[in-house]
Amino acid sequence: MAGNVICKLGKNVMKKNIYSVLLLPFIFACTEDNQQNISSFEEEKKYEWRLVTAWPKNYPGLGMAPERIANLVEEMSDGQMKITVYGAGEQVPAFGVFDAVSSGSHQMGHSGGYFWKGKVPAAQFFTGVPFGLTADEINAWTNRGGGIKLWREIYEPFNIYPIPAGNTGTQMFGWFNKEINSLDDIKGLKMRIPGVGGEVLKRAGGIPVTLPGGELFTALQTGVIDATEWVGPYNDLTFGFHQIAKYYYYPGWHEPGSMLELLINKDEWDQLPNHLKAIIETAAKAVNQDILDEYTAKNNSALRELVDTHNVELRKLPDDVINEFKLIANQILEENAKKDEMVNKVYQSYKSFKQDVSEYHKVSEDAFVEARNN
Repeated sequence: MAGNVICKLGKNVMKKNIYSVLLLPFIFACTEDNQQNISSFEEEKKYEWRLVTAWPKNYPGLGMAPERIANLVEEMSDGQMKITVYGAGEQVPAFGVFDAVSSGSHQMGHSGGYFWKGKVPAAQFFTGVPFGLTADEINAWTNRGGGIKLWREIYEPFNIYPIPAGNTGTQMFGWFNKEINSLDDIKGLKMRIPGVGGEVLKRAGGIPVTLPGGELFTALQTGVIDATEWVGPYNDLTFGFHQIAKYYYYPGWHEPGSMLELLINKDEWDQLPNHLKAIIETAAKAVNQDILDEYTAKNNSALRELVDTHNVELRKLPDDVINEFKLIANQILEENAKKDEMVNKVYQSYKSFKQDVSEYHKVSEDAFVEARNN
């Protein structure tokens, strides 16, 4: 009896195993179909995102960077992702971009990191700091020197994923209605200048003011400010500063290579399929270089127009003023690093990279430019 039961059980198990083996191809086929359906759904799903900026709509250089990113993303995704760009004030104020992306009210933003120094002090290193990295150097530090990892680390608590998205190159110091012959001329001067540059001006006796670009002409015209920096000849000409200020000073010690940023809400980013992430990263990287190319190509002709046509007086800051600014800037950077652990972490990486790249550039780019121009 026991033997018959065991045989019967064995036959049933054998039948089940046979059925299981026969069903395996169908099970795998269903699994593959499901995976293909999921993949197909991701590829077919349409994404419509909103991008807010700190710049006037369609403004040359700065304002066109997000427009070009949006166009490239839509084209490379064959229309799967459409990004609508809004200029400063159209949906959020110029200085409300960071909060809009962080909260998720808008999926993307475009701006400069030093505007958020009150929230994220270390963010300034990813725009530019006085006497710091040039455009090529900050690109190298960010993309190949560990900077991008730190940048994403400091923005992560705010639910933001940053990507480099433009660079203006070395800027001008700015527009003044009086000559700067010594540090005494800085005392009491009300100047629009953001970031660490503003801290340097304050310690030198000036009064730094932070204003969005769209308000600068009126502020300078009405005497709210005595001087302003903006970008460089290409952009400054379009704002018409030459109509209300006589002196145009260089060098732009405060912003040697200002990087722009594409901000993406981290929750939205994480939900994107990988191919769209790759498209956005690629588009931003292309525009990051394209904007620098645009400024490099346009600045000199704009400067010639300012000087030759509009009789602007181009002036170099006195060496003693520059040297004092450099001394103050280094003091501020060291002090800020001691106050904040994350600032120090970013600063040490930035400073180490700057030291290394500067040593090499002494015998490469710097040496060549000196030989070429002398």
